[in-house]
This record gives sequence, C-alpha cells and structure tokens, in this order.
Amino acid sequence: MKITAQEEYGLRCLLHLAREPQDEPLTIPEIAAAERLSIPYVAKLMHILRRAKLADSNRGRSGGYTLARPADEISLGEALAVLGEPLFVDPGYCERHQGTEHVVGSCVHTTDCAVRAVWRSLGDMIAGVLYRVSLAELLAPEAAMEKMLSTPSRVSLPVSSVMENGN
Repeated sequence: MKITAQEEYGLRCLLHLAREPQDEPLTIPEIAAAERLSIPYVAKLMHILRRAKLADSNRGRSGGYTLARPADEISLGEALAVLGEPLFVDPGYCERHQGTEHVVGSCVHTTDCAVRAVWRSLGDMIAGVLYRVSLAELLAPEAAMEKMLSTPSRVSLPVSSVMENGN
C-alpha cells in the first residue's frame, strides 16, 4: 500500500478547508502558502476535489474554496478515492500474479487459495478504517486519533475464528 503525493497533498488541502468555518472560503494562494505547495499544484488538486464534489468554489472578490459538505460527512476513504488509485484492490490478485507459465485468465490457485483470503481480509480492514474516519476526526491531535483507532467499537476489525478459540 502506497500513498501518492497527490493523495497526501490533496488530503492536506481538504483538511485545511475543514479547519475553516464553512462560510469563509480560502483562495488557492492561501492554501498553497499554508501547505507550502506551489500554486499550480494546489490549483490542480482543488480542481480534482471540486469535480468530485468534495470542495465548492466561489468566484469574485470574496471567493475561494470551501468544503462541499460538513467535515464530519466526508470520509478519509472518499477523499483518497478521488485523489488517486484505490489503496488496496480486491479484484485482480489472480490476474496480476498468475505466474509465467499460465493459460490466459487462469491462475494455478483459483480453486483454493488461502493467500487470496488474507489479501481480501486486509483490503476489508483497510477500507473499514478509511471509510470510518472523517475529515473532522482527522483534525484531532495524533494521540486522540490513535486512541480512537484502538477503540474496538469505533473501528471494528475482523478477528479470525482461530484467534477467537485461543489457538
């Protein structure tokens, strides 16, 4: 799993908007200066975020960008999904890793593959966390976020039956 620069910086721009009251737009130069990014790069990111309906833009003297919805209604997963590639893609494991001697569209482990089950479980866990955490929650201090993520009722993670039985 890799986070691209576009995902990281786009998320930073969204969080900067989330810190501001909804009725106070920020300009591209203001966001760029605050995040120490170039104006053209912030313009590109804001275009992506506006097109995805995560940010709104207003023209004119008092114009700029605001969040399209309240920060507690935008998930980290939604933001990352519009800024880049999926972090963990379930379909396609077998197609991408068939080996060199394969029949087109066929993996030698298609009928019973414990590894695929692990990848699927990891993907579910990652998506579970990303889509449960909102931009508003990301404004909290790091220690508060760590506590929230470690609270089992807040972010439920799958537990295997082996672990449940104590084996």
